[in-house]
Amino acid sequence: MIRWSQTLLNTLREAPQDAEIVSHKLLIRAGMMRKLGGGLYTYLPLGMRALRKIEAIVREEMERAGAQETLFPILQPAELWRQTGRWDSMGPGMFRVRDRKEAWYVLAPTAEEAFTALAKSEIASYRQLPRTIYQMQDKFRDEIRPRFGLIRGKEFIMKDAYSFDADDAGADRSYRAMYEAYERIFARVGLAAKPVEADTGDIGGNFSHEFMVYAASGEDGILDCPACGYAANQERAERAPAPVPYRAEAGEPERVATPGQHTCEEVARFLGRPIDQIVKSLVLLVGGKPVMALVPGDRELSETKLRRLFGGAKVEEADAETVARLAGPVGSIGPVGLGDLPVYADRALEGAADVVVGANAEGFHLAHVSLARDARVTAYEDLATVRAGDLCPKCGKPLEIRRGTEVGQCFKLGTKYSAAMGATYLDEQGAAKPIVMGCYGIGVSRTLQAIVEQSNDKDGIVWPAAVAPCQVALLILDPDVPEVVAQAEALGAALEARGIDVFVDDRPERPGVKFKDADLIGLPIRVVAGAKGLAKGGFEIRRRTERDSAVVPPAEAAQAIASLLEQSL
Repeated sequence: MIRWSQTLLNTLREAPQDAEIVSHKLLIRAGMMRKLGGGLYTYLPLGMRALRKIEAIVREEMERAGAQETLFPILQPAELWRQTGRWDSMGPGMFRVRDRKEAWYVLAPTAEEAFTALAKSEIASYRQLPRTIYQMQDKFRDEIRPRFGLIRGKEFIMKDAYSFDADDAGADRSYRAMYEAYERIFARVGLAAKPVEADTGDIGGNFSHEFMVYAASGEDGILDCPACGYAANQERAERAPAPVPYRAEAGEPERVATPGQHTCEEVARFLGRPIDQIVKSLVLLVGGKPVMALVPGDRELSETKLRRLFGGAKVEEADAETVARLAGPVGSIGPVGLGDLPVYADRALEGAADVVVGANAEGFHLAHVSLARDARVTAYEDLATVRAGDLCPKCGKPLEIRRGTEVGQCFKLGTKYSAAMGATYLDEQGAAKPIVMGCYGIGVSRTLQAIVEQSNDKDGIVWPAAVAPCQVALLILDPDVPEVVAQAEALGAALEARGIDVFVDDRPERPGVKFKDADLIGLPIRVVAGAKGLAKGGFEIRRRTERDSAVVPPAEAAQAIASLLEQSL
């Protein structure tokens, strides 16, 4: 049994001012963790117990899926990251340090390079494939704005796994095994986590699913179809083809004065035209080369989709000087008469006519433009962000947008890292081929907070039984009455004999204080041992989610509690 009197635990009536969301507030108030610095948190004893239970479930499901545990250094040589180009592409978000010999190292934000280096040294033949290995390790990212406690910190705990296969078919099987393991993990820890299609981001690869926990405080927008179940991160989401914004027969392009009007909203208002008849034109650098992207005026360009179109190349906004040299002043640019500058337009603009575009001259736009006739569009692609009300690409019904927090992600990496780092195997004919890889991450510390974000009420945390710091809160209301203490100790011992962990509140505090703290900490079962209750027939037992208690005789209490927990697991 764990006793409050022997535990480093202080609850708070009020949350600190920098705690913005409910889970962050509750973990601090319930004494599960404390802030050390911006984006840095210390786990206290009860918080550690919950964290270890989550880790145990993750390990069990990794082993069940055939993955074997390893442990890699957090400090990794910069040379590995230079081989894949991510020493440069990861940018300032990566912590970099030098040793006394002036050699550069990375505090790993992720582990693709290290795992690929191991595969290169240890896997030589197709006979050694497939293999999946994983680790549970700290990661570091220099977040611009650490926030929401464990949701976005500078240091966090991640489970990262990597699969190594001989071909795409094998990689698909490994991906499916991990995907299904993730479904089991999140169900077991008590999270309603939904897999959604996602962008691969800095990790790379050609396919990915994020496991999202819906929450009003979520950082990500999720497009969700209630009709067929399609779901995708807003960065990745697609929409069904819709009628082009405007396709009336266009006359010859007409240069019109639009003094001081630069945004699509301003131009639409000035000309008295609907905003979807204005074409938004942007010049960007993709892999260092300039391109123009076009989207309807009421839409935003998805740089994620543009990056994916160009095989993951870095996308940056072009500076004003570059834009002026290639097209014209910012706010007045358009696709007509651009010379050799490649133009990529959103699919919704294919066939658009009689639209308004920038004239590439300050204070002027072109009206009555037909893109097919007047501009040289290299390709029409899916470039715009999707929003609520757009039609589902699977079933054509309207999409809804919800907020969510990512707790895990699966990637099909292909040969991106193995080819760059020379991780090959010999096939049956003795030919060297790059290993086909997959990557699978779970934010373990983030999962801890996501559980609290999803499982709470006005009084505090409501822990799922599988991951609660302890399963039973045993409140001794009269710690100075020997008979009460003896009965409580006997019950605690009987529960522990059944494998049920018990947290005993043995403080000399008023009952009201103990009740409030029990609700705040949120263990699944609350048991009250008091002189009055025992005189009436036994212990008062109730679930954390219920208001009414049942009085159970001491001889029957252990079995009653065990039955309640079995129903909860």
